[in-house]
Amino acid sequence: MAIKKSELYSSLWASCDELRGGMDASQYKDYVLVMLFIKYISDKWGGDKFSPIAIPKGASFKDMVALKGTTDIGDQINKKIIAPLVEVNELTDMPDFNDVSKLGSGKEMVDRLSNLIAIFENPGLDFSNNKAEGDDILGDAYEYLMRHFATESGKSKGQFYTPAEVSRIMAKIIGINKIKTTAKTTVYDPACGSGSLLLKVSGEAKGAVSLYGQEKDGATSGLARMNMILHNYPSAVIKQGNTLANPLFKNDQNDQLKTFDFVVANPPFSDKRWTNGLSLPEDPPYNRFQNFGIPPAKNGDYAFLLHIVRSLSRNGKGAVILPHGVLFRGNAEAEIRQNLIRKGYIKGIIGLPANLFYGTGIPAAIILIDKENAQSRKGIFMIDAGKGFIKDGNKNRLREQDIHKIADVFNEQEEIPGFSRMVANSEIEANEFNLNIPRYIESQETEDIQDIEAHLMGGIPQTDIAALSQFWEVFPTVKNALFAKTKRAKYASLKVQKEEIKSTILEHPEFVAFTSLMDTLFKKWKKKNTKELQGLTIGFNPKELIHDLSEGLLDNYHKKPLIDPYDMYQHLMNYWNEVMQDDCYLISQDGWKAETQRIIVESGKNKKKVDKGWTCDLLPKGLVIQRYFKSEAAALEAEQTKKESIASSINELVEEHSGEEGYFGEMEKVSKANVSARLKELKGNKEASEEIAVLKKYLELLLEQSKTNTLIRIAETELDDFIYAKYPNLTKDEIKELVVEDKWMQSIEKAIQNEIDHISQRLTNRIKKLAVRYEHSLPEIDQKLEDLENKVIGHLQKMGFLWN
Repeated sequence: MAIKKSELYSSLWASCDELRGGMDASQYKDYVLVMLFIKYISDKWGGDKFSPIAIPKGASFKDMVALKGTTDIGDQINKKIIAPLVEVNELTDMPDFNDVSKLGSGKEMVDRLSNLIAIFENPGLDFSNNKAEGDDILGDAYEYLMRHFATESGKSKGQFYTPAEVSRIMAKIIGINKIKTTAKTTVYDPACGSGSLLLKVSGEAKGAVSLYGQEKDGATSGLARMNMILHNYPSAVIKQGNTLANPLFKNDQNDQLKTFDFVVANPPFSDKRWTNGLSLPEDPPYNRFQNFGIPPAKNGDYAFLLHIVRSLSRNGKGAVILPHGVLFRGNAEAEIRQNLIRKGYIKGIIGLPANLFYGTGIPAAIILIDKENAQSRKGIFMIDAGKGFIKDGNKNRLREQDIHKIADVFNEQEEIPGFSRMVANSEIEANEFNLNIPRYIESQETEDIQDIEAHLMGGIPQTDIAALSQFWEVFPTVKNALFAKTKRAKYASLKVQKEEIKSTILEHPEFVAFTSLMDTLFKKWKKKNTKELQGLTIGFNPKELIHDLSEGLLDNYHKKPLIDPYDMYQHLMNYWNEVMQDDCYLISQDGWKAETQRIIVESGKNKKKVDKGWTCDLLPKGLVIQRYFKSEAAALEAEQTKKESIASSINELVEEHSGEEGYFGEMEKVSKANVSARLKELKGNKEASEEIAVLKKYLELLLEQSKTNTLIRIAETELDDFIYAKYPNLTKDEIKELVVEDKWMQSIEKAIQNEIDHISQRLTNRIKKLAVRYEHSLPEIDQKLEDLENKVIGHLQKMGFLWN
């Protein structure tokens, strides 16, 4: 059975539960990630003489399993597993598995470590047979854990992880995907953390690359080294040390900084101790600040930026994340900024939303450095991407559509009002080299201004109607169907009732034609991709698949009226992440198999195993029912509807005859036993015939309810048996049709259709809002108020409270 990413992630996160309480997330992450690392290398390369990492005899995950329950398990893991792996593979700063302050002592440590090992023994976490070549499922799991660790670690300790979404943007815009790379192509990160940013850049390359990273924190540099191995970059060079005080990548000949083709970094923001260990102002022998200026003593943002500039080769390209302040702060930083701009090194700036990063809530920017053709650069391309995100817990997160749009707009240098613009150096110089994005890109958000004259005299302002021009360009005569001219040229009236606005739009021939065009567009994409999806074979790469699917969908809706193609793209990506991704990994591993699994859960103190039925991950029961057992399902639904009707009748009967004088009023609880007992009391009492009839009706309904429940249980069991028997007999073509057409395409089409529906909703809601806003003029309101006052006075006079 293939590894499902969602199950893999939940299993790994469950392992964290074994360690919570004894230490902070920034500490227990080390134990979980080391366990993940050992499990992975043991599964993938155990017994392989040519593996990129050596696994000494007796130091595999299997050997770790043998230590479960031993009284000195922590010490044995350190000596027999960790130490040999560290020695032969030059790993550093591994966690101490015998630390009583973190893992407890005695039986507590034994149980905790034994349970942790047991989680990784799960047969579902077998990485030895992953057939999705080129897809780093373990690397993705590593990213998942790092993101959650960063979230739990809080503000002070999230620095070891750059959000993957930001890393992906940097990787897509730095230019590495525009060339054919080789092993001689170098990528460097001077503050590499766990290495995720380096790996994202390498993932965009169209060939081999060589990775280099330096990280100040010892434990984090050890994570980076393991991360490189997990992502099949065992030859990556990761060094531990303070990059500013002691850069470890230097030329052998002259002790100068080694230069690289590409440099990326997310350095610590505004480091107040950056000068520690440096000889300023000369900075020998690196001269990183020469011809630029020395950064402020209490703020290291530009120190890292200038280190990157010096570390780039003649035509090198860099991308660095820094706080927004570097764009506009004065004094020493203003001088450095001016010199960088005059040299033409800054190619672009991308402003990001606030609260993206785990170490801080302040907004940041990506600064693109490009030495190639720097002297001829006449401007800086700016993007204001600060408004595109979703809330994710207490942080903000870029969506797939935000990542794609930012990368597309930057790479194509596309100018979009309110979002992106090429700013000439002359304009920047006129602004005293201030690069604050709002100076150059104005927000397109317009204030919804109330029209005083419309409130006084009635009518809907033509300016508000004209503001909907994007709709009128597509539906020019819909406008005429909704609005009529008035004697006042600047104002219109609504032709239809407010309740008829939506139907007027939806039923108009122009809107019908538009929805027909949208249907045709989706059917075109669906037809092309249905055939390709049904042709998937074992070993295909899921990541390549979703790339092709999503890019095709994006192109399908490119420059279509009223449609944001990135919204459509997001719907597909949402479905991919929630459902389709797991399905594709199953197919890539096992092929088109609709395998059923029993659901076994542990219950009670004795953890007795209970069978809760069965399921099928790739092909849910509902799809098989809909295709092959419609009549049986309809009959079952009819009984369930009948059950609901009976329950409703019982509730109505009880409610009608409850209360102090009701037949059920004196009963402590209305039940079969109490009603039957009451009937016995009334036996032979002719005066209580009406009460007897009500009580008998209640018992009759209960009996009917019981019979219906029995029929439902029988029908459910029979239908479940029919379905269970059907699965083994499904042909491969039938499975393909059910999964691709009934499951995937129907779900995607529904999401796309909802987006089309939003178009009419936006137009309807805005027109209705305007209609309500200006429905009554001030004179009409005054007259209505006067009429009501006169009516009240009249009533008071009739009651004798007022006299003429």
